[in-house]
Amino acid sequence: MPKQQTRRQMPARAGRAAAARGEAACEAESDEACGSRHETRDTGSALLEAALTRENLRQALRRVRANKGAPGVDGLDIDQTARHLVTAWPAIREQLLRGTYRPMPVRRVTIPKPDGGERELGIPTVTDRLIQQALLQVLQPVLDPTFSEHSYGFRPGRRAHDAVLAAQSYVQSGRRIVVDVDLEKFFDRVNHDILIDRLHKRIGDPGVIRLIRAYLNAGVMSDGVVQERHEGAPQGGPLSPLLANVLLDEVDKELERRGHCFVRYADDANVYVRSRRAGERVMALLRRQYGRLRLKINEAKSAVASVFGRKFLGYSFWVAAGHVVKRKVAVKPLATFKQRVRELTRRGGRSLQQVVEKLRPYLLGWKGYFRLAQTPGVMRELDEWVRHRLRAIQLKHWKRGPTMYRELRALGATHDVARQVAANSRCWWRNSGSKLLNRMLPIAWFDRLGLPRLS
Repeated sequence: MPKQQTRRQMPARAGRAAAARGEAACEAESDEACGSRHETRDTGSALLEAALTRENLRQALRRVRANKGAPGVDGLDIDQTARHLVTAWPAIREQLLRGTYRPMPVRRVTIPKPDGGERELGIPTVTDRLIQQALLQVLQPVLDPTFSEHSYGFRPGRRAHDAVLAAQSYVQSGRRIVVDVDLEKFFDRVNHDILIDRLHKRIGDPGVIRLIRAYLNAGVMSDGVVQERHEGAPQGGPLSPLLANVLLDEVDKELERRGHCFVRYADDANVYVRSRRAGERVMALLRRQYGRLRLKINEAKSAVASVFGRKFLGYSFWVAAGHVVKRKVAVKPLATFKQRVRELTRRGGRSLQQVVEKLRPYLLGWKGYFRLAQTPGVMRELDEWVRHRLRAIQLKHWKRGPTMYRELRALGATHDVARQVAANSRCWWRNSGSKLLNRMLPIAWFDRLGLPRLS
């Protein structure tokens, strides 16, 4: 086979092998493989060359490895991709610089949403995640300073808590009507031509633009069949959040120009106004602005309403004494929390210590996110409810009345208390909520098992 034809076939192999973890590969290969032997002789793209430097690729590798993630369509995990890239990376790098690299299709997966629907994700191969992450690290410092101050999603130094606090300050200032906008299947509806046009106006680097267009056009593999895509930026790749901010920043700037108070996190935007009439005008404005971007507002989830009947990023607001607006966990996240705890604390088949070990990461993560809630009473109730369930598990493990009596006596219970609980040995839930058992299995007892407190 001619050498030139062999080189043209390399991207397919590289893409499949790429699904692993480009980072590991870069560390394993020699300086020649990851270095800049081919430097600037091809596309002349300064940003692309900066993305492909050895140090930037090392950082991208560490980030991709830390994020873990599933294999792409090639089925290669991180370590397998690393071994493949030891030999394949020089050819991939040359194709990237020449503008001939073609990413592999993303693998379609769906995950359940809290409201009962499904969210579609597109998982790139590990190699493509490595390349996207390296590109992100170069583009983010260039693009991020140009975004609106009211945008908080997927930006360095900003997080969901900052968005919630900003929203609270607007409500406290007297803006009690919110224009709550949710975009319908945003990542599936991104128009490629419009996105590339907005991106070109910001960076104007042909090598990077060409590569991003290739990623947008890579297609989706579902049930072994590759489907071409002419719109959409599948969630799952490192670049998708940055591209979303590039597209939606146009609407942010229009709201800023008109002097509105608003907060946007990814495709969720809340605009705070003082009257319903003003809210309707803002909603009409947003319909026009998003329409120009070929995006559609989800009318079922969007509304002009009182802020006290809506949620934002899992939080809602309430008015305390002195007309002070405070934060609380919204109703739906509370219901989701209880359902998840019920699943993790089903009785039978595991020791109490094993149950706590499974429960601990979820409680820590939930507490970390909802630590802004200004409702200590609710958190104490949740703490007690979780311990109530764990006490029921312990009683069921003891099973028989004599065993309950013996174990409670060993914990320091009096004869009367231990006998009273043991006499109703089959009433696990009722007994576990009694004041008697609460004294025998107090908070400190669960602390020794490693159960975190929410309050």
